[in-house]
Amino acid sequence: MLKTLLDELSAGLPDWLEVERIALRLIAALMLGAVIGWERERAGKAAGLRTHMLVSMGSALFIVGGTAAGMSMSDLSRIIQGIAAGLGFLGAGTILKRDDDRAIEGLTTAAGIWMTSAVGVAAGLGRIGLAILSVVLTWLVLKAARVWEARRAKSSAGRKA
Repeated sequence: MLKTLLDELSAGLPDWLEVERIALRLIAALMLGAVIGWERERAGKAAGLRTHMLVSMGSALFIVGGTAAGMSMSDLSRIIQGIAAGLGFLGAGTILKRDDDRAIEGLTTAAGIWMTSAVGVAAGLGRIGLAILSVVLTWLVLKAARVWEARRAKSSAGRKA
């Protein structure tokens, strides 16, 4: 019984090098998701730090788990397709249509959740450099867009006065 329990607990972890590799990928996904989530939380958005950390690490876990199970690249491709579709569905839940015909909120939050998932997939595949670059670019887009929107709002307010 004890041997069976130990075998089950160590399934997919053949040696310590593999444990380190898996831990590095999951921790990288968690930390990179935290960067995006922290920016969104500071902006006062509903999907913040915890949401982005879990989305990124969860996406990485699907990839790491598939890899540990010996799945082929075409099998991993199907996992990635499922993640992209599933996170699109989750993101769609953040989009709200307001009374005004042109007032739609949450598109950036939805896109951020989807991007965070892609970062997790990259980290899960061991492409941590790609994941880091993607987070830097995502952060810049979110910050630059906020600055641009603030300037545009200020400019519009100045014209109305």
